[in-house]
Amino acid sequence: MLLKDKICVIVGAGSLRGIGYATAELFAEHGAKIVAVDIVMNDGISSEIKASIDSKTGRDVDVIGIKCDIADREDCTRLFSDVIARFGAVDCLVNSAAIVKAQPMLSIEDAEFDRMINVNLKGAFNLCKAALTIFAEQKRGAIVNVASVAAQRGGGIVGGAHYAASKGGVISLTRTIAREFGPMGIRANVVCPSMTETGMLDGLSEERQKEIAATIPLQRAGRPVEIASACLFLASDLAGYVTGATIDVNGGSHIH
Repeated sequence: MLLKDKICVIVGAGSLRGIGYATAELFAEHGAKIVAVDIVMNDGISSEIKASIDSKTGRDVDVIGIKCDIADREDCTRLFSDVIARFGAVDCLVNSAAIVKAQPMLSIEDAEFDRMINVNLKGAFNLCKAALTIFAEQKRGAIVNVASVAAQRGGGIVGGAHYAASKGGVISLTRTIAREFGPMGIRANVVCPSMTETGMLDGLSEERQKEIAATIPLQRAGRPVEIASACLFLASDLAGYVTGATIDVNGGSHIH
């Protein structure tokens, strides 16, 4: 088990179809204790997540759900205080929470831009800052931020300029953390997925999805567990000498 007894905070885990949940499930399979976080988290969703993970792993996994608005700095601080109160430490933060919207740049209103940045970039900053406060005291910890191929190629299949810019900021933020906190034994890395079979594709017709898949060397969309697998590598000791890296999980759709 790559993460035996590690305390892993996974943000954006509220949907069983999402990358966050897939990451929580895979980490649990590798022995982690899971804190599943989402703005929509409630007792019902938390119970559903635990039941699904227990069924997958065949054991009673230590899983709790916590609601958090990552755009709110104080809420992120409270989140990690709650985790420390429950477990006494935090070993890893995986942030896969995001919103996305496809629209031409000239149609993006101020409120839409602000919301995109507040959730995707400011949210990542708030989470990382709260986690790093603890990691710096522990002199250890790992951060994995999920960005997007849109940040690398300029725009995306389902994301506009504000989405790409927010995810580009996440990459730069993560690299800065890697430089500043590396001397403390803290690692920070980024995973950049492309089209993945999650709720973010619900707005695309099946025909359009097939057209896009035809342009990808591997000829298909990614599966959430494939993104989660990259997160597992970066969170584990297998990546003990990896920090400041951007790992592409895009089926070859963006080779650079």
